[in-house]
Amino acid sequence: MEWIEWSSRMLFIAFFLYAISTVLFTIAVSGMRKDRNVNRVAYGKYAFSLAVIGFVAQLTYFFMRWAGVGYAPVSNLYEYTTFFGMMMVLGFLVVYGIYRNDVLGLFAMPVALLVIAFASMFSSEVAPLIPALNSVWLKIHVTTAALGQGILAISFASGLIFLLNETSMKEQSKSRTWLEVTMFVLMCTLGFIIVSMLFKGIGAGGVVEFTNDRGQVETYEYFMPILFAPEGAQLLSGASGLSLELPNWINTLKLNTLLWSVIGGVVIYALLRFVILRKRVAEALQPLAKKVDLDLADEISYRSVAIGLPVFILGGLIFAMIWAQIAWNRFWGWDPKEVWALITMLIYIYYLHMRIQRGWTGTKAAWLCVGGFAIIMFNLVFVNLVIAGLHSYA
Repeated sequence: MEWIEWSSRMLFIAFFLYAISTVLFTIAVSGMRKDRNVNRVAYGKYAFSLAVIGFVAQLTYFFMRWAGVGYAPVSNLYEYTTFFGMMMVLGFLVVYGIYRNDVLGLFAMPVALLVIAFASMFSSEVAPLIPALNSVWLKIHVTTAALGQGILAISFASGLIFLLNETSMKEQSKSRTWLEVTMFVLMCTLGFIIVSMLFKGIGAGGVVEFTNDRGQVETYEYFMPILFAPEGAQLLSGASGLSLELPNWINTLKLNTLLWSVIGGVVIYALLRFVILRKRVAEALQPLAKKVDLDLADEISYRSVAIGLPVFILGGLIFAMIWAQIAWNRFWGWDPKEVWALITMLIYIYYLHMRIQRGWTGTKAAWLCVGGFAIIMFNLVFVNLVIAGLHSYA
């Protein structure tokens, strides 16, 4: 267990360095105006250096945990999501090394921070692998898929920069509305982190027992006040609260977590929108996005998709099919995660097709990049937290 303890410390160090890197990128970007006495180039270099050191620290965490558990640590939500966050940082480091644009760091690093913080809310306890996961294809399929998604995430950051840069915040439009929806979704992720820490601290929640579809007795341990429970569930401990019984094909424990995350996101967004900023969140970020050339943001999006999509197809679909044949004796089974992985691939293929064949650039292309990443996050969050399936363990 010593390896596990040290790996957790390394992950904390990595997260801390990423946070400082984000702050330095913010200072660098804010100092791009001539009236600010800030050495923008120096702060950008410091931020990039800390991000590199943080990545090395997280890579050390990954191999330390691997040594501690005896298998590639990508088998549950905690392990996979931390690895996904690390791949997002890797994708950013590669792109930043090419373009040296501090604004990209200001938008990409906070998203990676949110993903890693999101992972920390799940149990980090070590458990034996279930039979389906006890395969060499665990590390081959999952790590390759996460790498592809991490690179694709950079197209989201650059696409978001393009849209913030190009959209008029003074006039009502679909683009302005959907940009604000994107900001709200990010606030919901932050809301999940905050409400999880709050409710765990005060001991809210409880334990319920129910009979699943297979006739087996199962228990759910809630860490948040219970809003949803399985059909026929009995409360074993904790506050009773108000609970709505739902069919057992829905994972009510995870749906309960998702709803509280939305509630937390509403509160955070309302505070930012009406109390702190007193303007739309997207509008507050627009001056920072204006410091990036539109053609550069568009080029970064295209290159990120051109590199990330083949990697994702290889890991998320081809390697996944091989493993599915070994584990379940079928290449394809229309499991929810399989379906949404296919949809993710089709969205990005459509992006490349329309760009190459129809010359789509600019706003349309940027929205496809943002939409593609939204599907990735939907697959990671909603499908994992709500819909029961063969991938429910991950």
